[in-house]
Amino acid sequence: MQNYAETVREFVERHALGLTAAVVAGAGVLALRRWMAGGVCRSKVRLDGKTVLITGANTGIGKETALDMAKRGARVILACRDMTRARIAADDIRQQSGNGNVVVKKLDLASLQSVRDLAKDVQENEQRLDILINNAGIMMCPKWKTEDGFEMQFGVNHLGHFLLTNCLLDLLKKSTPSRVVIVSSLAHEKGRIHFDDINLDKDYKRQDSYRQSKLANVLFCRELAKRLQGTGVTVYSLHPGVINTELGRHLFPTLALWQKMVAAPFMMMIKTPREGAQTTIYCAVDEKEANASGLYYSDCAPKTPAPQALDDVAAKKLWDLSASMVGLA
Repeated sequence: MQNYAETVREFVERHALGLTAAVVAGAGVLALRRWMAGGVCRSKVRLDGKTVLITGANTGIGKETALDMAKRGARVILACRDMTRARIAADDIRQQSGNGNVVVKKLDLASLQSVRDLAKDVQENEQRLDILINNAGIMMCPKWKTEDGFEMQFGVNHLGHFLLTNCLLDLLKKSTPSRVVIVSSLAHEKGRIHFDDINLDKDYKRQDSYRQSKLANVLFCRELAKRLQGTGVTVYSLHPGVINTELGRHLFPTLALWQKMVAAPFMMMIKTPREGAQTTIYCAVDEKEANASGLYYSDCAPKTPAPQALDDVAAKKLWDLSASMVGLA
């Protein structure tokens, strides 16, 4: 026993510097992980008798948001493109939440007809719509086109949600106080709206397309809030954080080996889908934000977006262009 104790003591003395560095590094990693986790929605508000529609809710932060809404007692509509995966997600949410009022509806945001079909379904079959969460998205895909010929990222991330929201406004107004929550991204800070080439036909770069679509989300929120003043419908846009979800499925396979090696440790530090859903949930339910509208949020708190996201002239111009593109003008 004495020999064992002495051996341990000698090892510690010999490697004191290395052990100290390891402890400090470990503490640093834990602190960084906690910081990366971001804010948490503390609201305990119930949603019994209310209806929530979430796009892209079969996976990632959309599913976590749906689960939270179901636990609060809401009727939750999962509006998804892949019906098989949506039904599996709905079953899982029902089991975890104990709420059987979780339904699935078909929505392909790359098809304006699909958007209109869903809106008609909701208008005809739902008595109310208290919270609309525009969550679905696509990131860094190749130069693809939507069914209607729009560049895919702008078409799905912005135009599809623009049309859906406008088609559901009457029901949202009927259900006031109600909320529209738009999931954007920090990527908007490097974005600009290419009004002279909105589909990026002249020079497509997937990162420029994604940034444009996320800036469009924030500008849409700003202009929509202005148009809905006094109606009882409030609007919020947000950055959910850097999250380990399927959203990066078009990006990571294209990375070089060295880039994947560099990214691997970082991937262990970023938010889980549950952590990433917190700001969406906060914007959807928090009582303190009931009278706020048109603001941008990050980590469950208001944050000033990029200067180009505060441009009211650009927001109005984007609205008019979007309305024309989806046939609302």
